[in-house]
Amino acid sequence: MTLHVRRRQTGLAGLAGTALAGAVVLLVTGCASPGPAPIAATPPPPPEIPSRIKAAEIAGRWGLAAYHKPEDRPRTEAAARNQCRQPYVISLGPNGGVMMHLADSSKIEELRMKGAPGDRTFIGPAGEAGGPQDREIVSFDGRVMITRFVDKEVESRYGTSVYVRCAPRA
Repeated sequence: MTLHVRRRQTGLAGLAGTALAGAVVLLVTGCASPGPAPIAATPPPPPEIPSRIKAAEIAGRWGLAAYHKPEDRPRTEAAARNQCRQPYVISLGPNGGVMMHLADSSKIEELRMKGAPGDRTFIGPAGEAGGPQDREIVSFDGRVMITRFVDKEVESRYGTSVYVRCAPRA
């Protein structure tokens, strides 16, 4: 009888040991399984298109005004010329960009000149040309620069901006 009890204990211990060994095998096997497939690396961004307008070309003192209706452009250019008493200054940034404001920001920061297909030029933070914080240079002849914000909601508030280069100080 003692022998029988001992076997029973050995049987339970053996059963517990087998269960424990099985759990260890499952645990080790689970660790060795390949798991989810690794996430594919995102492809590198396309090469940047050089801007046809260089930062140095727009650096300077500008009279600034804006319009919402195209027929107001001539009047707005005249208003921008009158703003040269308090010019908007675009300076060169330390990293090759221009120091300007983003929409709804009181802080001047360095923005990049970004080229895009179709000989288009954008001014905005680092990233793909035509991003939501960018403005497109619609027209530029060295004396007058016209820009429009890409974001339609921002453009509806600010309109089309007309920058007229101020004469050099005498």
